Amino acid sequence: MAAGSERVCVVGGGPAGLALARSFKAHGVAFDIYERHSDVGGLWDQSNPGSPVYNSAHFISSKTQSHYTDFPMPDAYPDYPSNKQIHNYMQSFADAFGLREHIAFNTGVKSATRDGEGWRVTLDNGETKDYSALVCATGTNWHPSMPTYPGTFTGEMRHASTYRAMDEFKGKRVLIIGAGNSGCDIACDAAQSADKAFISMRRGYHFLPKHLFGIPADVFAHDGPQLPMWLTQRIFGVVLRILNGDVTRLGLQKPDHKLFETHPILNNQLLHFLSHGDIAAKRDVERFEGKVVHFKDGTSEEIDLILCATGYSWKIPYVDPAEFSWRGGKPDLYMNLFSRETPNLYALGYMETNGGAYKLFDEMADLITQTIIARAKGGAAKQAVDNAIANDRPDLSGGIKFVASDRHATYVEIDAYRRHMVRLRKRFDWANVKDGDFERLRVSPRAAAE
Repeated sequence: MAAGSERVCVVGGGPAGLALARSFKAHGVAFDIYERHSDVGGLWDQSNPGSPVYNSAHFISSKTQSHYTDFPMPDAYPDYPSNKQIHNYMQSFADAFGLREHIAFNTGVKSATRDGEGWRVTLDNGETKDYSALVCATGTNWHPSMPTYPGTFTGEMRHASTYRAMDEFKGKRVLIIGAGNSGCDIACDAAQSADKAFISMRRGYHFLPKHLFGIPADVFAHDGPQLPMWLTQRIFGVVLRILNGDVTRLGLQKPDHKLFETHPILNNQLLHFLSHGDIAAKRDVERFEGKVVHFKDGTSEEIDLILCATGYSWKIPYVDPAEFSWRGGKPDLYMNLFSRETPNLYALGYMETNGGAYKLFDEMADLITQTIIARAKGGAAKQAVDNAIANDRPDLSGGIKFVASDRHATYVEIDAYRRHMVRLRKRFDWANVKDGDFERLRVSPRAAAE
């Protein structure tokens, strides 16, 4: 693509949008970013309306595994930076690479519809713009998903996305529903501040400490020997049994799955508070009766406040859902990036994985950039990338049998994902495909599995 010959629309100025901005700028791809808020940072900016970030929120991956490529987090940052430090880091990243000049702040996208081979984008001020390609980078944690149970609860019940500080728990009997990383963090806040605290879980989980032998857990895993997944599961399982013991003694359920078959829970503080009686573990909720919550283990508790850490619905409200295929309520994208149904429609940030996101965002942004360039060239270059997106069906599980849940419908194992990106780059020069090279560069399902 010649610089300025076509223009790409990016929706969202959060972590994914910034990675795209740097890649597009470096490769001469003309683009505009629309950000409905007044600053970069996405959900990590607590002043951004709808941000689910609470005061005690920190990264669950460590600083050396989570930064953008060639832009490390400051040495003064702790192993696991706070939400304010993460936001400051993203602001510094935008300033260092001159990205703000490409972002229209306080400008949301009302709709984006196909117009011939391009896109007609309508802004929330009524203005329309035409683009050759659209990249959705608005993230996944903006549309809270609330559970329903039989009966009526007469206390206060809300989603965890509304929670900010542990002072909200003072003088109350509090129940946290959900044991993801956010749910466990908030449960620890409740254990320290509430009159009485409980956490309700549908299943048992494996709790990984944030440090192993004084080293951040993800650094330990990254720098250690690269073992087959079955052996990694076995070794880490032994380590957890040594460190944590039998967690059922704390009222927790025994996990019904192997280690790493669900999104990892990086939290050993919850085990500390459970072992000290500051919080109690409960099974799933069975029904409500006024302020009394009945659990499936036959117990019941009177509760004043319920916070539901029950996840988010993945939505891209400014694009017709029919432009994507969906699986488990999530867009089913090639490499979690490319719409198979709609050319020139891309997404970044619509994935879950078991590793630090920002370095991966850089690599994913580069794949989008090189694909846009190849498609703009036309001919064999366009045909080659179109074929790969339509036909390549790689196994990105890394040998892990993820639990059958909607959350894990499009989940990828980060090392398996990166290995497949390497395969693509070896067979497939995304930027420099020449006429006549289609058969040589064609990525078939069989070849992709090799």
